[in-house]
Order: sequence, then C-alpha cells, then structure tokens
Amino acid sequence: MSLIRPVVLLLALFQGLFVHAQSLEEPAPHNWFLLDPATDHVQGVSAEKAYRTLLQDRPSRTVLVAVIDSGIDIDHEDLKGIIWTNPREIAGNGLDDDKNGYIDDVHGWNFIGGKEGNVNDDSYELTREYARLSKKFAGVEESKVSKKDKSDWQAWQKVQQRFDKEKETNQRQYTLYKNIASNVFTSIDTLKKVLKTDSLTRENLSAFTTSNPTLLFSKGFILNVLRNMGPESTVSDLESELKEAVDHYERLVEYGYNLEYNPRTIVGDNYLNVDDRNYGNNDVKGPDPDHGTHVAGIIAADRTNGLGINGIASNVRIMVIRAVPNGDERDKDVANAIRYAVDNGAQIINMSFGKSMSPQKSAVDRAVRYAEQKGVLLIHAAGNEKDDNDEEPSYPSRYYQDGKEARNWIEVGASGADSLNLIGSFSNFGKKAVDLFAPGVDIYSTVPGSKYKNNSGTSMACPATTGVVAVLMSYFPELSPLEIKDILLRSVRRFDGLHVTRPSDGQEVDFNSLSRTGGLVNVYEAVKAAIDYKKTKSAPR
Repeated sequence: MSLIRPVVLLLALFQGLFVHAQSLEEPAPHNWFLLDPATDHVQGVSAEKAYRTLLQDRPSRTVLVAVIDSGIDIDHEDLKGIIWTNPREIAGNGLDDDKNGYIDDVHGWNFIGGKEGNVNDDSYELTREYARLSKKFAGVEESKVSKKDKSDWQAWQKVQQRFDKEKETNQRQYTLYKNIASNVFTSIDTLKKVLKTDSLTRENLSAFTTSNPTLLFSKGFILNVLRNMGPESTVSDLESELKEAVDHYERLVEYGYNLEYNPRTIVGDNYLNVDDRNYGNNDVKGPDPDHGTHVAGIIAADRTNGLGINGIASNVRIMVIRAVPNGDERDKDVANAIRYAVDNGAQIINMSFGKSMSPQKSAVDRAVRYAEQKGVLLIHAAGNEKDDNDEEPSYPSRYYQDGKEARNWIEVGASGADSLNLIGSFSNFGKKAVDLFAPGVDIYSTVPGSKYKNNSGTSMACPATTGVVAVLMSYFPELSPLEIKDILLRSVRRFDGLHVTRPSDGQEVDFNSLSRTGGLVNVYEAVKAAIDYKKTKSAPR
C-alpha cells in the first residue's frame, strides 16, 4: 500500500504558505468510523448503534481473523487480549508440536524472516521485474527478438518506461520533502531559541510578537500548517509527520527502486520454488509493525477494557501473519500466508496490501482457490493510486488467470466521514473490481507501544469491512460464508443520485458507478438483513 500521510502533509505545508488560508471544517470525532449517519451525522458503520440495539443480549461465538500484514504489536494494551494463541503449540520449546511445519508458531508466522533476523525493507515488484527482464532485453532491438520472446520484450518496454518514470518522480518527492523538512526544522529551532522554550505550542506561538520579517513569516507559516493539519495537531505532530514523510521517500529511493537491493538472503528460502512453504520464523511483530497494528485495532481492539479505542468486532481473535515489508510483498509469501491462515482455522483473512504486478500469480491463485474450497472469506484493499481497478488491476486479485472469479473475495475502497467527501481522494475504485466502500480517511487506531494515531488508506477500509464480516459470523454462526458475503453486499447504504469526485480525473460522477454495490458497508443494516434472512430461511415452506 502506498503511504497517504505524506500527500496530506504536503497539502497542509503548501496551504501553510498562505497566511490568510481558510480554516478547515470541524473534524469528525476520533471514533467516527464506528458511529451512525442518522444520529451522529458522520458516514460511519453504525457499530455502536448495532451493539446498543439489535445485538444487545444476543449470544456470539469467537471468530478467528488472520491479518496478513507487516506484523502486529501483540503486547499493545488494546490488542493483547484478542491475539490468537495456537492451542497445539508449546511456546518456546523449539519444537514443531502441532507438526504443521512451523516451529513455535504460537501467535502466527512470519514469512519474511529467517534465522538471522527479519526483512524490513524490500524493493517494488516493478523493480524486480525490471531487473529480471533487463538481463535478457536491455539494449535489444525489436528486430532481433524471436517470435516466442516477443511478448516478453513488449512487457520489458512497458516496465522500463514505467520504472524510469516512477523512480524519477519519487526521487523528486524525496528531494522536495528533505528540503521542506530542513527549512521547517530550522524555523522551529529558531523560534524555540527566541522564545527560550523547549516546547513550541500554538499558544506561545500565537502570543509571540515581533517586527522581524523572517520570524514573523516563520510564526505564520507554522501556525497555518498546524491549522491545516487539524485543530488538535501539535508542533511535535508536524515534526513527526515530516520525519515520517522524509523516511518514506528515502526508503523508496534506497530500497524500493534500487535494482541492486535484495534482502531475500535473510529469509534463506529457495525463492524460485513457489511450492517451498516451510521457511520464515515466529517473530510476528517484526521490526516495523505500525501498519499491521493499526489494521488489527480497527477490526477488534478490545471493546471491554476502557482503553484507547473500540474495534468493530467484539468477539474475535487475531492470527498474526507477517508477509508485507516496506516495499512490495512477494507472491510466494502471499500464497503461503493464505494457506497458513486456512490450515490453522482462520475464517476471514484481511489483506491490506497490494501491488500493480504479480509475476507468480498462479501460486497466489492456487492459494485463493484453496481458501475458497475451505469456505474462508478474503477481504482485500483496493489500493491508493486513484486508479480504476477495472482498467489497472491491483494484485492479489479476485480474478483467476483463467478469467474465472473467486466467490469468496470482497474488494474494498475507502470512504470519508461526510457525504461531501464520500470517497477518499486517493482511493481506487471499479464498477466490476470493487465491491463497496468503507471508512478509510483519518481512522484513529492502535500503533506500536500502546499508542494511537490517525491513518488513511484503503488499508483502513479493508479491516473496517473485515470487522463487519466478523460481527456477522460471530452472531449468526448458522449462516455460510457465502451467505454472509451476500448479506453484506445487499445491505450496504446506497446514495442514489449522489455525485462525487472521481479520484482518477476529478470528474463529477454518480457514486453508484464506482463499485459493484454503489454503497457503504454498515453493521446495523447488515445485522438487520441477517436477522430477516434467518427468519426467512427458517420459516416453514
């Protein structure tokens, strides 16, 4: 998944250059994604309403959700009580007690780790394809290419053009952010020295008066950036987000588009053998579990402990499967992660990741078919590139190579808190490829170290949908996975006649045209539909 925060931050920084910029609208509450459109006036999933009404005093069963991601902080105050423990494995004895091929897989498995540590950064699939194809076709003219290699040569032309363009674009972004950060940090340090304080705040900045034009500009710039970031943002937030943005683009340059970088030796597997499954380690947290921890909290952060946030689902265990680095996940790892989840009893698999190429798609397809045969639902984020997924597929995909479609698949785009900004400006969409939209803008959830923060992306919309599916499975165990999927899709909230801005080109279009259902996922409506369906199903004929 591409990072959304740097884009939002850059907008705030440029808006900050205009001292008379208009203040933003009142932000939605932190838990807006749980709230109800009618009573709370935000486009949430109505989870709290469902628990207060339709689900009150109704029995539920525990549902096992696998989160394939970057890793999860299993010691987080709001997650430690809902992390799955493998009942057939004895922790720390160095043995494969359950004979599944994975030693000490107590809380899940890490497919991008090995005996010597873990993969943190990896290249993009585009980079890996460029490196692979360039060995054969770099500098080769079309007239010299054999008939059997013609399609690969044509693929090389497209890959080469795209790689060069993306690498240059991201290098420019890195340089831009690095220069902005240097200037902002210098301004902040100068203001701290002038004000003789270690803590720069809105209050002491606003009270500061000066006739020095440089200091006056720095004051106005910082205050306006904070205002555009949101009323609760602080100078510390600005510094942190700038550092995160610089680090993000630095990683793209150093690793994502680096043709020489290959961390696979850390894993130690036979990478070319896609049927090789028994590799990795049991470190499910990994070196950077920020993304996966945020995802897990949206699904099932403890609703009973009075801490932090409430997840959408109340009776869930999270199986942690690490397969997503900072960079593009590899098809082999995705396939094995899906199989591991299915074999160890997961009923739902959350997949908040994606990429534009899938060279080993056949291996992933076999794993998806395996999950389909076992009745496991796969929920996938549509992507954050503003693309029409009908035209530009995001992988893994619901469509098999033979053209058939996985019936157990749900593809999710990102929505915002109000009807004026109903679709995330970054979100992918597709009348055929995307099923529905779910909250994915400014979602407040868990991050490592028992902390919390806002993130945006279809990576957030995906677990919001997973949470709703988990609620249905938990409270309606008699329904099959495909019945639950059908109920979920039929119960979305629709907005007939509502026009929204299409992310790809800024055109005003009917919201219904951007997904199969034309709607937003909603717990209350889904539960109501499940109750009605259950009555109809059990009625005498």
